[in-house]
Amino acid sequence: MFDSNAKNDTQPIWVPSKASQSSSNLIRFIKRINPPSPFADDYHQFHRWSVDHAERFWSELWDFCRVLGEKGDQVSCQGASKWGALTTNRDTQWFPKGTLNYAENLLSSVSRHPNAQAIYFENEQQQHRSLSWLQLEQQVSVVQQWLKDLGVGKGDVVAGYLPHLPETVVAMLATTSLGAIWTSTSPDFGAESVVERFSQVEPKVLFCCDGYHFNGNAFDMAEKNHKIANSIPSIDHICVIQYLNERSPLPATKAAVCVWASIAQRYESATLEYQRVAFNDPLFVLYSSGTTGKPKCIVHSVGGILLNHLKEHQLHCDIKNNDRVFYYTTCGWMMWNWHVSALASGATLVIFDGSPMYPSPNVLWDLAEKQKVTLFGTAAKYLEALQKSALVPCVHYQLPNLRTLCSTGSVLYPEQFDFVYQSIKPDLHLASISGGTDICGCFVLGNPISPVYRGECQGPGLGLAVKAFNQQGKSIVNQRGELVCVNSFPNQPIGFWGDNGERYHNAYWAEFDNVWNHGDDIVITERGGMVFFGRSDATLNPGGIRIGTAEIYQQVNQLDEIKDSLAVGRAVDGDEKIVLFVQLNDGVKLDNDLLSLIRRHLKHKCSPRHVPAEIYAISDIPKTKSGKLVELAVKQVLHGKEVKNKGAIANPQVLDEIAHYRFVG
Repeated sequence: MFDSNAKNDTQPIWVPSKASQSSSNLIRFIKRINPPSPFADDYHQFHRWSVDHAERFWSELWDFCRVLGEKGDQVSCQGASKWGALTTNRDTQWFPKGTLNYAENLLSSVSRHPNAQAIYFENEQQQHRSLSWLQLEQQVSVVQQWLKDLGVGKGDVVAGYLPHLPETVVAMLATTSLGAIWTSTSPDFGAESVVERFSQVEPKVLFCCDGYHFNGNAFDMAEKNHKIANSIPSIDHICVIQYLNERSPLPATKAAVCVWASIAQRYESATLEYQRVAFNDPLFVLYSSGTTGKPKCIVHSVGGILLNHLKEHQLHCDIKNNDRVFYYTTCGWMMWNWHVSALASGATLVIFDGSPMYPSPNVLWDLAEKQKVTLFGTAAKYLEALQKSALVPCVHYQLPNLRTLCSTGSVLYPEQFDFVYQSIKPDLHLASISGGTDICGCFVLGNPISPVYRGECQGPGLGLAVKAFNQQGKSIVNQRGELVCVNSFPNQPIGFWGDNGERYHNAYWAEFDNVWNHGDDIVITERGGMVFFGRSDATLNPGGIRIGTAEIYQQVNQLDEIKDSLAVGRAVDGDEKIVLFVQLNDGVKLDNDLLSLIRRHLKHKCSPRHVPAEIYAISDIPKTKSGKLVELAVKQVLHGKEVKNKGAIANPQVLDEIAHYRFVG
């Protein structure tokens, strides 16, 4: 229960009840490991056990989650991957003799609950539909037959340039059922950005849509689809989902083009065939943001993704059979992959396509109440916007089924913890989670048996030896350092597509010997929680003092006049000045009074070192398509350097505004 007196951050802001602890999947798993368990309800003790006995932990997890497939008689071994010869932690092969199929595991509930709801979909146009487990299986069967007739099989790549639709889930499941590789991005990406990504992995088939709605506006995709289809020679077949208009024109291209509805007319559902593949065979290709260069094509394995997502869903988020899981995401963010994997736990996917604030901030809470959502997932930026909208969901909505709220994408500030418990629901597991596209999962998560402390992530993921390292590569507590993982884990990426291992090594392994360096600036507290300050490569250093950008955003974004902000360092005479860019709310001007207010507020709430030397108003804050700030790109512009890949930025025109301030100061 929420403790309104826990403002000093030394007392928990929420403590799970004994009943919820004892009924959790995590306690059931702990008792399975060692009944009667010496770990009792101490998460951090059990975490240490899971790291010290990693092979048994991952093997027991396979059995506990009833993974369909052959586990094999070996949990891990050392061996080179075709994606680059590696060593020790980097080269650990998990379940080297294991075989399984991702789609088979996600559709395992069909036989148990054929008529129960598997997917509920709604969009901002108030269109809605649902699929039972049986209907989902039947649609996957139809698309599987079409793909088989096109010659798609193990190792082939199929791409989706789509919103988060039921058809997107169907296309992915049909692809992976054949042992083929799925890759996707969302339709808000420009054609050049999509070509830059998909052309590297050479898909045989492209699924796309004719258009979509966002924030009350219709976006036609015909021109972008045409350009992509004619720029990637490997694409032989295109399937267009007529989401905007059933009579929309199809792209003119050398590839064969059909519409989604015609596939359903050509095939009847049949028994699904599942091609089981090796545990470490490729399943998904995800992409780095590409804001500082060509996007990296990160290859994730079938078994690593499935097993890790089962761990995160069932043990950390306590997702159970028939739960209703909502995550606000697009197909260009790894949280889409994370969301759809919830099917493997027997959960219903609740999907929303559109703006989360259109036509009002109520839209997602209308959905959550109506669909009896049990897990609500979103980005920290959404919670910040919701707080500023003055909507208080707990006043307007009954949410008895909501047990967990997950937040990721950026740092969740202490004041946002207060907002969640005061304005959404007082008895709620608030899980501030952090990971990334790199692992298609989380290094840091919540858990349902431990208290939640204000402004703090609960702790590292099970099986992951997460530490904070100083610059000398020594583990530290209660000091700021780099988030690292010092052991191997199944969902390490196989590597980068088309890489001999060098780019992969330089991305994660070059800083500390045999240690994954994730690039987050953190503190591990004495009680085992974690506080995030932002990305290490965006850390500010005025006068030699390390300042996380999140420390500044936490304070500035609270001000009523400020909609959003971004801070970078400007190199001046061997030192660094803080330059702050602010997006103002409507009708607000950046006058001397507001400049003084911002500086006073930062000085009082943080320190004189946090006060920016320069403050400028811009029309918008530059972000990636998934809503992450692009501090590095802004810093490059400020120093007169070229941003190599503006197409990865959702609003690149703002960089032109920032360029006016290159030589100021």
